[in-house]
Amino acid sequence: MSDYDVLVVGSGIAGLSIAVRLSRVGLRVGVVTKASLSDSTTIWAQGGVAAVLGEGEDSKEAHVADTLRAGAGLCDEEAVALLVEEGPRRVEELIDLGAVFDRTDAGAFALAREGGHSHPRVLHAGGVATGIEVQRTLVDAIEGAGVDVIEHSFAHRLLSGDNGVEGIEVLRGSGQRSVVTASHIVLATGGAGQVFAVTTNPPESTGDGVAMALRAGVAVSDVEFMQFHPTALYCDISPRPLISEALRGDGALLRDGEGARFVDELAPRDVVSSAMAATMQAQARNHLWLDATTLRDFEQRFPSLTQRLASLGIHPGEDWIPVAPAAHHLAGGVMTDLSGATMLEGLWAAGEVADTGVHGANRLASNSLLEGLVFGSRVAEAIAEGQRGPSPTGVLRALLAPGSGGLGVDEVIASHDMADDEPDSDLSLLEIEKQRLALQQVMTDDAGVVRNAHGMEHAASVVGALARHQGESPATMAQGELSNLCEVARAMLAAALQRHESRGSHERQEFPERDPAWQRRLVHRGGGR
Repeated sequence: MSDYDVLVVGSGIAGLSIAVRLSRVGLRVGVVTKASLSDSTTIWAQGGVAAVLGEGEDSKEAHVADTLRAGAGLCDEEAVALLVEEGPRRVEELIDLGAVFDRTDAGAFALAREGGHSHPRVLHAGGVATGIEVQRTLVDAIEGAGVDVIEHSFAHRLLSGDNGVEGIEVLRGSGQRSVVTASHIVLATGGAGQVFAVTTNPPESTGDGVAMALRAGVAVSDVEFMQFHPTALYCDISPRPLISEALRGDGALLRDGEGARFVDELAPRDVVSSAMAATMQAQARNHLWLDATTLRDFEQRFPSLTQRLASLGIHPGEDWIPVAPAAHHLAGGVMTDLSGATMLEGLWAAGEVADTGVHGANRLASNSLLEGLVFGSRVAEAIAEGQRGPSPTGVLRALLAPGSGGLGVDEVIASHDMADDEPDSDLSLLEIEKQRLALQQVMTDDAGVVRNAHGMEHAASVVGALARHQGESPATMAQGELSNLCEVARAMLAAALQRHESRGSHERQEFPERDPAWQRRLVHRGGGR
């Protein structure tokens, strides 16, 4: 008998939503997290939850159109329709659990407009503390749901047999290895921003779920599309503090070194980041400025941001805020059907680790928390109803039923060597950190907002050399994270080198235009190892 009916790997919005739902139908549910239960990428989300709640002139059709436009031709339209249709109900359920969102003096939701949105439809909590409020709500719910929580434990390898997934191998904080078995495994491990030196993601965002899937030969797609948030605070703090898009929605302006505007501040994030990168290069600057001096009631509306800026000597009522793009959100990931099932029976994925097809080549602002709620719910419902394998829906349609509609796929041609079977077990923590920093810096330098073949080939050689020292059985969590960063970086580079166009958050200097011939997904399938 398995230890659990369902084991969720990760403790963010998607993972905890699934755990709460499945515990209510009597299943034995466990949650594995490498940090503490309340410490996830979700708490770093300053942006809100985008949903059409029936107020004002907005419509679901407009939300769908905005999402498809931002996704630059690579969204799965059925997945987007589900996101927008089911989103309001999932938000209401979150509110029923106790989440408190900002309201106007009249009691209506204080909806914000963010980049790429045609209408104000983004709910926020505490100005820019939405993720903290969402995580608080779900942690409170999980603590009363009878779910086993395994903290400070690093899941680094999927175990499978003839009937699909069987469990995971876990490395605990003490260095002890153990196996946790389950009938269903849900990957909800978040993103991979730590592949880059300049990122808004916390140190834990090391692409663990994507790396586990790649090693197991489970299909992964669209990983060349790493979205860079345009307005991360330019400072020596790591990760970079996020300057919420809500400021630009309220009228804050981006200015170059001469004080001039140079872009529509409410364009999709890839457009704004690209314009910033071009302006910084032309003016030989390492950052630009966000002018929020005209915003009213800044301190009352954005209290936590005000405190953070003040601690750095920045007063937004008087000072322009120094900003620069930073790696923020991975649009691709483990391929799923519309219920979150992957190509390995019993293995599911939800949240940023998954490629549901919602984001395409560039995520629309504030759709990510909504995706975690909507597709987390769909995973829970499918498991409760007895589903185990994938259906030919969503992005998996092209693999399971070629020619039945949706986008076509090309398999990524990976030329890198496999990692050694055994890692360098004598690596010190200092050496591991040194190698991690080397990987992050070369990815930022050579595979950032704007890419070219020469730079990416150099990055691939550096990452490949680092990867050959890691292996499959890390001695410590730090080495396991480094191994995962190498795995994900190599996948990103291989796909980015193969995609000969600029589309969404993937911009190639040699191929500056979008090419209809590349309106396809690039898929890593591998053979497992």
